[in-house]
Amino acid sequence: MKQQIYLEHANITVNNIQEAIKFFQVAFPHFKIRGAGNDLREWVHLGDDYTYIAINQAINKHTKAEKNYAKVGINHIGFVVPNVEEIAKNLLEHGYKRDYPKQVEQFRIRDYFADADGNQYEFVQYLSELHEERNRYSN
Repeated sequence: MKQQIYLEHANITVNNIQEAIKFFQVAFPHFKIRGAGNDLREWVHLGDDYTYIAINQAINKHTKAEKNYAKVGINHIGFVVPNVEEIAKNLLEHGYKRDYPKQVEQFRIRDYFADADGNQYEFVQYLSELHEERNRYSN
């Protein structure tokens, strides 16, 4: 049996750990705290049985994240979701803003939101089960 490769977790540092938990639980209501601690700093692992976000409390406050695709760094983290409209509705109702225009394509819908620190997240809903359609980069 071939083992499937998938992203288990992303590790981020935020200015307000409770705000970050709120953002992810609005987007993914089923996410629960899998573990937490306060070693050198407060941290939580928030997710489900398969994937999670490791969230660390910043020791010093920082300005909001600045996306700059011309510089080295992570620009956004993408999640495949069953219903992008439901997630967008929940985020908008809780005061979060789109961080990039929603993209409706032939075989996928993508929507982008930022958390309180300006970190951008992409939510992708695929409209096809065929890999050649899902992975097509022109309509």
